[in-house]
Amino acid sequence: MKIRNLEFKESVFLAPMAGVTDIAFRELCKRNGCELVYTEMISAKALFYGSKNTKDMLLISKEEAPVAVQIFGNDPFVMAKACDFFNDNEDICLVDINMGCPAPKIVKNGEGSSLMKDPKLAAQIVREVKKASVKPVTAKFRKGFDSNNINAVEFAKELEQAGVDAVTVHGRTKEQMYEGKADWDIIADVKKSISIPVIGNGDVVTADDAVKIFEYTNCDGIMIGRGAMGNPWIFNQIHQKNKNKNVIYPSGEEKIDMCIEHYKMALYYEGEEKAVREMRKHVGWYLKSLSNNKEIKDIINYEKSSEKVISILKQYKEYIKINSNF
Repeated sequence: MKIRNLEFKESVFLAPMAGVTDIAFRELCKRNGCELVYTEMISAKALFYGSKNTKDMLLISKEEAPVAVQIFGNDPFVMAKACDFFNDNEDICLVDINMGCPAPKIVKNGEGSSLMKDPKLAAQIVREVKKASVKPVTAKFRKGFDSNNINAVEFAKELEQAGVDAVTVHGRTKEQMYEGKADWDIIADVKKSISIPVIGNGDVVTADDAVKIFEYTNCDGIMIGRGAMGNPWIFNQIHQKNKNKNVIYPSGEEKIDMCIEHYKMALYYEGEEKAVREMRKHVGWYLKSLSNNKEIKDIINYEKSSEKVISILKQYKEYIKINSNF
């Protein structure tokens, strides 16, 4: 797949996820075969007004670069001005516009998936960002705002006319949030309706799913979100599946080893306090399928010391090793 000057072989990407795709997680996914990683969504308005916390979210490691940055907002001028932060940054290769976030606080402000109710404004944002950006510009949106407003095909056509270089379609409405089954038919319909690359998103949690969504929708690429949480191996597994090799799944011990590695990376990039807080959810995802994981997660969620947490994880690894049938 080509997105303007960017060329991808397998076109399997890590989706932008608020509170998840920080620098440590992105780097870990890149190490495990992800072709392109996306930042958490970045507020264009916060960048415009010089927010230090927002600028810190744009910290990119050499190992993960170049990355795609995703921005959100509803003011075409402010969205365009955000490109001033990206144009000269060689670590950023693509600017993606969030038009699909279903979070109530985002939608209430007329941002994210709320833009699907105003295709003309969405198109104007694309036009202004395209004028300002020297990097390819893409957009990510949903099936529609709700079950009474399924407009992904028309929306995609509007954005194509505005000059967007590629689109990503999540096969759920804003109303569905992340519940129910993703509609791959709508992704296929969008693909048939426009000539720019289409990336499919939704319900890809295994290597088999990746093969199926490519075949079913004829999409040009896929984006993996929740399927990668606690499971950065999924990208290499898709490579293995595409090459007709045996798909290798991690053992319980390997899951804990990866969790510890992730924890140490978070400490390096974020410091003790933030890493301990942010890693609680990741620990839960890594341990999800393991024996007695709830008890361990409950203990870790009350710990404030990274040293203690890592010690608990190492002890838990020994327990899993002894009880390897789980």
